[in-house]
Amino acid sequence: MTSDQPPVRDVVPAHWFDPAPLEAWLTAAVEGFGRHMRVRQFQGGASNPTFLLTTEGPDGPLRYVLRKKPPGTLLASAHQVDREYRVMKALEGHVPVPRMRALCEDEAVIGTSFYVMDYLPGRIFRDAALPELTPAERTAVYDELNATLAKLHKVDFVAAGLEGFGKAGGYFERQIARWTRQYRGAEDSLIPEMEALIEELPGRVPAEDLVSIAHGDYRLENVMFHPTEPKLIAVLDWELSTIGHPLADLAYNAFLWRSTSLTWGSLVGVDFAASGIPTEAEYVAAYLKRAGRGPVEDWPFYMAFSIFRLASISQGVYRRQLAGNAATEGAGINGTPVLAAQALAILRGTD
Repeated sequence: MTSDQPPVRDVVPAHWFDPAPLEAWLTAAVEGFGRHMRVRQFQGGASNPTFLLTTEGPDGPLRYVLRKKPPGTLLASAHQVDREYRVMKALEGHVPVPRMRALCEDEAVIGTSFYVMDYLPGRIFRDAALPELTPAERTAVYDELNATLAKLHKVDFVAAGLEGFGKAGGYFERQIARWTRQYRGAEDSLIPEMEALIEELPGRVPAEDLVSIAHGDYRLENVMFHPTEPKLIAVLDWELSTIGHPLADLAYNAFLWRSTSLTWGSLVGVDFAASGIPTEAEYVAAYLKRAGRGPVEDWPFYMAFSIFRLASISQGVYRRQLAGNAATEGAGINGTPVLAAQALAILRGTD
């Protein structure tokens, strides 16, 4: 995404809402909001629909971003935009995040709860191989991605006002149970690999119970860079954030090196020596150095858990596509079986 041409379109029919009550609410809630609001929808994203709001201010156009829950029946504990708002508001000044403007939990305004934040001009890299950059720029982009994750995990969440944002400790036990429930809630057929993961993952939970803020969906596509410099200016998409385990974030981020999905992000097949992009091992080592940690025991567990969670999310996206409620227009292809098979192979060491 570039600063001058954000990838927006007309609001898709499934996500349309009357803009008049929204404009009235924001005019009262956001100081200097502007007049004559126009609503456009960002392309991409499979979870919370996201919109560009443009208004006329006294000194020229003003732009904001609105994120809302999708319509329809939702899975329990999913699409909590209030949590996104709270964590980004708390992290202002600690890690790069947009300025939060307002949270509305009154569903009468546009049909679901939503929040509004400042629009930031910048770049979001959809292709993890970064073909448009030089090798030196690619090195800098991945180093920024790595350093920002380490910085996030060092934030004192109690001092930042996030005590109670999630339970401290027992993260993997809770997460395995949660994503099993989410999967069961969206399940439509038997996937043997998912059944095996549900059975085997609990027995592999590491004894070391680290605690930090966990973003939950930290990857290249969910951060924004400066319009012209390889400088990370915003971490986005905090829907899955909680108080969790830092190595869960790291492994999920490192799935880029193993993912075969170009739409999600993939570094499979990249010539790392020529590209300037680090290998998975180099990227993990750089994070561990910044975190002051030694080698990770049972890295396959962390990776398999991350892919299992992604497989569960994929099942929910698939069901929303079938119901016509997903934020993207898809053909209803379920990616869960492939992800589950990959996670199980990694867990068992047969990949």
